[in-house]
Amino acid sequence: MRPDAARAAPSRNAAPVPVAADRDGVVPHLAELVALRGVASRLPAARRGRVGLSGAAPSPLRGRGMEYAESRGYVPGDDARHIDWRVTARTGHAHTKLFQAERERLSLIVADTSPALYFGTRIRFKSVQAARVGAVAAWSAQRQGDRVAALRGTHAEPALAPAGGSRGVLRVLDALVRWYTQPPKDDGGLDLALERAARLLRPGARLTVLADPLAAAGIGAARWSALAMHHEVNVILLVDPLEVEPPAARLAFQLDSSRLHVDLSRKAVRDAWDAAFLSPLQAVQQALALRGVRVHVIRTDAPAESWLLGTRSP
Repeated sequence: MRPDAARAAPSRNAAPVPVAADRDGVVPHLAELVALRGVASRLPAARRGRVGLSGAAPSPLRGRGMEYAESRGYVPGDDARHIDWRVTARTGHAHTKLFQAERERLSLIVADTSPALYFGTRIRFKSVQAARVGAVAAWSAQRQGDRVAALRGTHAEPALAPAGGSRGVLRVLDALVRWYTQPPKDDGGLDLALERAARLLRPGARLTVLADPLAAAGIGAARWSALAMHHEVNVILLVDPLEVEPPAARLAFQLDSSRLHVDLSRKAVRDAWDAAFLSPLQAVQQALALRGVRVHVIRTDAPAESWLLGTRSP
């Protein structure tokens, strides 16, 4: 999509209205999300293992499971309540208990539905890419035997109840299509979505957050830290190529019935553009990493599975 044929220029205050006649790339399609099952099936399976409640762990799973597994040397950050006093007394060195992770883990997908996501200039809208990334996350979780659930920031719609198998994934995909077809009128924001997620999650769960960078930047550090302490947290930041690599040219954007011109060949305009898009993106990446959150930046023209492969968006 050309900039003057897509939506309005990226806006943080209003939801732009789609004007493109071709709906491919503008709204997500259920068939496309279902087809991503094949992509997920070819991804390397995540290794599962034993973990403690906190501290270093040899597995991506976190949190206490149901069954004692073994003891290891105590490291700073381990929960003192799980010190193995018998082994500690026998060896003379502090040891902590490890527990076998539960076999059926909860994978929760949190969908940011802020207006800034419903925009795109290349291949697809950010909202469509969010749905695609969420689908890959859901299929990958199902492949690992997890129960899958999803929610967004609203009190009007309950969270999807966790369910296993293909049936659970298909319910999530259907919700992603509904949520990302157009901006919901009752969007309460990402903070509300994460507040709801915190009440639903149990230690050891996997949380995948699909978000606009500015929405993620608006979340308090304490909330991210609390989530990352007990869960595996992946935040997928959706960006458009125009936002992160704008051309040094004069661009035209359609805004309702009027046209807006932005001259990115001028240094002052380009600096303002970078301050609005690049600087917040870089800042939130650093802030999330410091809180123990795995953060991934996905462009609209990148493969939806690239965050799971550890590759960078092109």
